[in-house]
Amino acid sequence: MGLPGEEDGVLIQKGKNPGDPHVITVNCPDKTGLACDICRTILDFGLYITKGGFHWVEFSVLPLSHSLCMHMPSPRAVASPVYLLAFRCLDRRGLLHDVTQVLCELELTIQRVKVTTTPDGMVLDLFFITDNLELLHTKKRQDETCEQLHSVLGESCISCELQLAGPQYDFHQGSSLSPAAAEELFSCELSEKEIFAQALSSDTTKLKKATVTIDNSLSPAHTLLQIQCIDHKGLLYDIMRPLKDCNIQIAYGRFCPVTKGNRELDLFVQQNDGKKIVDPEKQGALCSRLKVEMLHPLRVIIANRGPDTELLVANPVELSGKGRPRVFYEVTLALKALRICIFSAEIGRHSTADREWEVYRFLLDENCKFELSKMVVRNQIVDSVRRTLMGW
Repeated sequence: MGLPGEEDGVLIQKGKNPGDPHVITVNCPDKTGLACDICRTILDFGLYITKGGFHWVEFSVLPLSHSLCMHMPSPRAVASPVYLLAFRCLDRRGLLHDVTQVLCELELTIQRVKVTTTPDGMVLDLFFITDNLELLHTKKRQDETCEQLHSVLGESCISCELQLAGPQYDFHQGSSLSPAAAEELFSCELSEKEIFAQALSSDTTKLKKATVTIDNSLSPAHTLLQIQCIDHKGLLYDIMRPLKDCNIQIAYGRFCPVTKGNRELDLFVQQNDGKKIVDPEKQGALCSRLKVEMLHPLRVIIANRGPDTELLVANPVELSGKGRPRVFYEVTLALKALRICIFSAEIGRHSTADREWEVYRFLLDENCKFELSKMVVRNQIVDSVRRTLMGW
């Protein structure tokens, strides 16, 4: 596959009219997981895929937050060095999201976070970040980052330091989860709490409907996956991620535009040995895995942490070690909209029997308009956070 006259490249065509989708055409050597890497990059830019297809990779996207003139990292790019951004400032409602938004606009990816609030109302934030532009080693880029943060924090900012992360990056792995919280968070099925929380919404009946059909009769060399599911933000990434982890390569496919909130996909795939998927056990395992990833890509619960109220959000990590983009951004946005202050926050990793998870933990400030001890309030918070994450 290729663009005329080009060996490797990304072509972006703007929509003809305001509000029309842009078309992103990607031309590069094929590999297992390429579609996953591209969908992850598009999600990282805050873009929504309206339709798309392979043989060469072409997506129609709607810009939600970022400008399409921004640098688009190569799907084959190597990992960037990790930097530590540390700053102290006076606390205020929405502070964490405002800082996160600045980092996203600067194309800085948050790898890990440790946020603490002191009794005197001061905040110490440690952000471990990587630079999509790979320029953070330069003084100009570092100065730009600190200046942008100062412009948002204003006079409340006491100090801001940026340096290459040392051993403290490995030290800040996040605290361990209680067995009860881990059981509720990582269950394959929706917990009773989550079912009740989703029942706050009139479209609940759609949330648990997804079909995956496998057909080996239409192609002599490929297996056809036909997928139908309710649409959500990052759905294509949630489908491509398990295919990548299972070493299944997409030869060609088609993503239809959303119809009445539903998305349909046709994917012709092969195993990494070039053969079709014919083993009934492998077929069943793949269908089951895809349904779980489509219906339950993000886990959101509220639990007690001693006397405090804690919001926990988890998403599966790719076998390559990459987590889901923009989760921290979306959660802090939802809490800011609810006017709930965050007392402390951290990002860590948690391993279960079959996979690794990225876990976001937020201790919620009790000084807000909600009585956080009430179950109905907790369900409303979970519902609001999940809807922001899913784009509903």
